[in-house]
Amino acid sequence: MPPHRNGNLSMVYFQDFVLEGFEGGLGTQAMLFAVFLALYMMTVLGNLTMIMVITLDAHLHSPMYFFLKNLSFLDLCYSSVITPNALVNFFSPSKVITFAGCATQLFFFSLLVTTEGFLLGVMAYDRFMAICSPLRYPITMCHSACTRLVLGTYCGGCLNSVVQTSFTFRLPFCSSNHINHFFCDVPPLLQLACGNTAINELLLFGICGIIIVGVTFVVLISYGYITVTILRMHSGAGRRKVFSTCGSHVAAVTLFVGTVFVMYAQPGAIESMEQGKVVSVFYTLVIPMLNPLIYSLRNKDVKEALWRLGQKYTAM
Repeated sequence: MPPHRNGNLSMVYFQDFVLEGFEGGLGTQAMLFAVFLALYMMTVLGNLTMIMVITLDAHLHSPMYFFLKNLSFLDLCYSSVITPNALVNFFSPSKVITFAGCATQLFFFSLLVTTEGFLLGVMAYDRFMAICSPLRYPITMCHSACTRLVLGTYCGGCLNSVVQTSFTFRLPFCSSNHINHFFCDVPPLLQLACGNTAINELLLFGICGIIIVGVTFVVLISYGYITVTILRMHSGAGRRKVFSTCGSHVAAVTLFVGTVFVMYAQPGAIESMEQGKVVSVFYTLVIPMLNPLIYSLRNKDVKEALWRLGQKYTAM
């Protein structure tokens, strides 16, 4: 008999977890497998293309595209932490993941997602400096400064990941080993804990809330100044170019912050796992797939770089 969460019954500790994934028969699992596979393939193709184009085209060797390349790398990585295992589990009879494997998946997922949140804030600051202080921009956003900013986002992501992973896996998991999700994440793991999870929930909501508020604040302040600067421009073409570039970033930030808030920073997020699965699909697959499209379709420089590379390699 599985023990009760309050520990009144005898405790049985588990060495493995079972990722229950999505409900449904073989037909439903096959359809979900096809959807996940299609989204993942587009994610890999789109983000690898962005990384390759930015790396190979000298016209894109600027701070904005340096950050964009790192964003594509993060999207590719954190989607790859989740999706391949989820694809295997659609047709796996056991769907087992080891304790160490679950902790590793949570650590890297938390690291990469948190880093992306900080990077989106850095990208807003970069646009603010480029548009509002163009004379100081080459000095302020030199290559070493950009590298330090990116390293800082990884340090922030690592700190959050260490805290979330260590506090989650110090709990006793003795009520069940069936995770009601398709990957190891904090909310479904807290549902399995038979100890007191108040501190964990406080850390989850508190840290995620601080990150969301901080990133949103940086973005709003940056784009507030950018909007004022754009309205003062006399060139209509300049306005359109700036609005196009900044609009792409605002769209990416809105999608990311909105889904992370729904998943982690709102009351009741721990309990609503069915909603959590749908939201998780959105930010683990849909957003990483959409980001390259958002930045390439609305960006003339990227489209021209793609055309130049196409011309170069077809002429060889």
